[in-house]
Amino acid sequence: MSAKTTTDDGMASAATELTASPADAQMPHHGFLNRLYTGTGAFEVIGKRRLWYAVSGAMFVLSIAAILIRGFTFGIDFEGGTTVSFPRGDAEISQVQQVFSDSVGFAPEAVVEVGSGGSKTIQIRSQALDTDQTAALKTALFDAFHPLDAEGQPSESAISDSAVSETWGGQITIKAAQAIVVFLVLVALYITVRYERYMALSALASLVFDLVVTAGVYAAVGFEVTPATVIGWLTILGFSIYDTVIVFDKVEENTHGFQHTTRRTYAEQANLAVNQTFMRSINTSLIAVIPVVALMVVAVWLLGVGMLKDLALVQLVGIIVGTYSSIYFATPLLVSMRERTELVRNHTRKVLKRRNRTARADTADTAEPSDATPEEADDTTAPATDAAEAGTAHADTATSSAAKPAPGAKPNRPTRSRQGRPSGKRR
Repeated sequence: MSAKTTTDDGMASAATELTASPADAQMPHHGFLNRLYTGTGAFEVIGKRRLWYAVSGAMFVLSIAAILIRGFTFGIDFEGGTTVSFPRGDAEISQVQQVFSDSVGFAPEAVVEVGSGGSKTIQIRSQALDTDQTAALKTALFDAFHPLDAEGQPSESAISDSAVSETWGGQITIKAAQAIVVFLVLVALYITVRYERYMALSALASLVFDLVVTAGVYAAVGFEVTPATVIGWLTILGFSIYDTVIVFDKVEENTHGFQHTTRRTYAEQANLAVNQTFMRSINTSLIAVIPVVALMVVAVWLLGVGMLKDLALVQLVGIIVGTYSSIYFATPLLVSMRERTELVRNHTRKVLKRRNRTARADTADTAEPSDATPEEADDTTAPATDAAEAGTAHADTATSSAAKPAPGAKPNRPTRSRQGRPSGKRR
């Protein structure tokens, strides 16, 4: 009896060794950063595209609601008006607002400090003022604050003013809209010629998403829309399409001739492409964000230049939104449209049919009964036989799990043909 117990222990030990060792080889364990850097395909993006559609849809709807409810805060270049500026000196914003109201009869739209140190100036923005109102305001400001000119002497000439008509602001709006339309048309033509129409449609949808969400953020937060904002919008469109093209280029590389293989579906190949470009997208975004943040620091804390601040804000928001859309919106949308084509549907059915056939065959091989009699099972050769069967069963299980390729896996090619003839390779 003790001998049999020893034999059973030996069988269990052998089976454990045969089971544990290949499993460790089949399923390597990598950390988050390692998987992110190597792009093994371990992050499921395409498979969870319904989740990303829901998130993107919520962002889009909230942005539209912000635009319709709150609207935009247009700058003087779009609405028209008058801007008056003078060296700050000892003037306070509240004092300037009071002087403006007393001299003109209504409150200004905005009074802000621009610049830093001794070069600080006060800028007043209001609706359009006529010549008499402007002269009265400048006289009142000089009497209250005595601003210094370039020579350091109190002078009314230190107070400058500029006026913008509503017609000029409307022209800027039309030119901006025309520039965006031309940009979208050129992008659509390029991607259609370089890749395919489905990628062009996905990229355009992603660009529209970026525009609307960025505009929604501006409307919700109340950022002022200026010509610099429009320039920033065009800049982020270029960044967004650049990031999207990087991902699409890898998708095209992975899916080239996909219909001739049954290892991965089109969606799985696209998901692998997204994983392989994760680090490139992150690095590109970080490199783009660093100068934008530096521009914001210079514009806000050092110089106080409003135009630079507007340009930096729209770029910062656009880079974040553009990076998100290129990964979690454009590529999943591409896969959804391609899966509606007959070619991709047929290929997906072939891949799934092959995996099901392999799984059934492996299950049948694993469940095949042994021909040994009960008396032979107690023979001393049982440990080696059972251990070999355990190793065969594990190999079949590994083959079944490998039917769907593991992240980053490469196909295993045998060194010998099925007839046992030499492969021609030196050993």
